[in-house]
Amino acid sequence: MDKFRMIFQFLQSNQESFMNGICGIMALASAQMYAAFDFSCPCLPRYNLAYGLGVLLVPPLVLFLLGFVMNNNVSVLAEEWTRPRGRRGKDPAVLRYMFCSMAQRALVAPAVWVSVTLLDGKCVLCAFCTALPVEALGNGSRPGLSDREVRRILARIPCRELYDGQELVAGEVAVRYLRCISQALGWCFVLLVTLLAFLVRSLRPCFTQAAFLKSKYWSHYSDIERRLFDETCREHARTFARVCIQQFFAGVSEELAAGATTAPAGDAEAAEKLLGITDRGAVDAALRSWHERKPPLRLRPDAEPSARGTAGAGAPRRETAAYCSHV
Repeated sequence: MDKFRMIFQFLQSNQESFMNGICGIMALASAQMYAAFDFSCPCLPRYNLAYGLGVLLVPPLVLFLLGFVMNNNVSVLAEEWTRPRGRRGKDPAVLRYMFCSMAQRALVAPAVWVSVTLLDGKCVLCAFCTALPVEALGNGSRPGLSDREVRRILARIPCRELYDGQELVAGEVAVRYLRCISQALGWCFVLLVTLLAFLVRSLRPCFTQAAFLKSKYWSHYSDIERRLFDETCREHARTFARVCIQQFFAGVSEELAAGATTAPAGDAEAAEKLLGITDRGAVDAALRSWHERKPPLRLRPDAEPSARGTAGAGAPRRETAAYCSHV
């Protein structure tokens, strides 16, 4: 159990490496999913195109959305986008950088799925078998067959046991023709994705290096700030619950009450961890203040606002400042 905890802590401290590992796992999973997928073309003129394109495009969309769902920075981006401006402004460049970073990682698994599907060729064969150039590959005279009957015969090419149009066009010729086109498209897609990845990863920082470094820094800061705030809230909640339980048992047991009076050091330590936030209203006010009025990014002791407001409003501000000193 300790080993798993150490691994989890390591992954939390190395967020970028963890997300890259998740992208690699999803890419391998997409390839394995396609290998295990039972592709069954309906071999009907009306449904071949919809089925082939559906298998080619729908799973990549699902994998793309899963890539966003499994990325921890989605909550950071959503919180930063929807929060009130308060005392800390929003930087659109940071939001764009976070979204682009998540989109790049989320696109890995869909790109693998599309590449494997095109290189395999079954989807293109099923989707476009009715669009074969019969005049170039087979018998262009179409003896006694209408266009509708020709399409019905060509739609059965992916189903070898059902295909009965050898006199129109040989089934092996049609399969080889469409698979060659599909594999050519697959390698072109792989080349295009590789070039785009090279341009994004290598050339973008060269043109706007200062803006790129600034966006990257504050993106990391937002993620670290959220995690440290969650840890501080978790520690405060644990201490608050412990003090409430001790006070409850101290009220119903004289022995526990006597023991509590003989241990002032523990009470002082607990009070220090609570930071003066000792009731539910104060906790709710502090959390609301953190969301609505995040402190400005200015690490100076005299950086507090001059307007204090009422006494009730000043307490949450002081409590939030105490939170920020620990975050």
